[in-house]
Amino acid sequence: MPHDGHDFTDPPSDLALRVKALESLLVDKGLVNQASLDVIIDTYETNVGPRNGAQVVARAWTDASFRALLMSDATRAVESLGYIGRQGEHLIAVENTSNIHNLVVCTLCSCYPWTVLGLPPVWYKSAPYRSRAVSEPRQVLREFGTELGDNVEIRVWDSTSEMRYLVVPARPTGTDGWTEEELMPLVSRNAMIGVEFARSPDASGAAT
Repeated sequence: MPHDGHDFTDPPSDLALRVKALESLLVDKGLVNQASLDVIIDTYETNVGPRNGAQVVARAWTDASFRALLMSDATRAVESLGYIGRQGEHLIAVENTSNIHNLVVCTLCSCYPWTVLGLPPVWYKSAPYRSRAVSEPRQVLREFGTELGDNVEIRVWDSTSEMRYLVVPARPTGTDGWTEEELMPLVSRNAMIGVEFARSPDASGAAT
């Protein structure tokens, strides 16, 4: 199960096919520019949302009072940074430690905190991930390159329309004294879903 190009063979849902057909029709009629559409989608999928979440995590790593608020009332903590919007309400933060690893899934559909993570990746919405994350989470994590010791407990959190989850990954070693801005590039969308660790700094201090 590679990162964002998972070998999922299930056909798209009827809704996905309808959306794609409508998109193609609008592009063919010249009402929508495909390149502009791709830029917008990429921005929300990889930059705007995940960057918001990265700031939330980096702030929690560097500010003990904010971390305490995040763990007790994630919705209010996120709102304090100005991140308010649809799919961002009713948020719960769960924290990875040396002996607990959290993983988020939505078994019924694809409920997801857009406000802090952007658009959900295709694999998150796929039937194989939604079922296997629950039945064999350790194997799923291994396929993402995330190896955990047998002593590490894996907790799987099932998002719903009433409750969404944000994983606060463990802070990478070698980042003592780093600022919030320096830490943010280490926090990926996948780490905040729980399928990967936060990125590690290389010898030069840059994210790898």
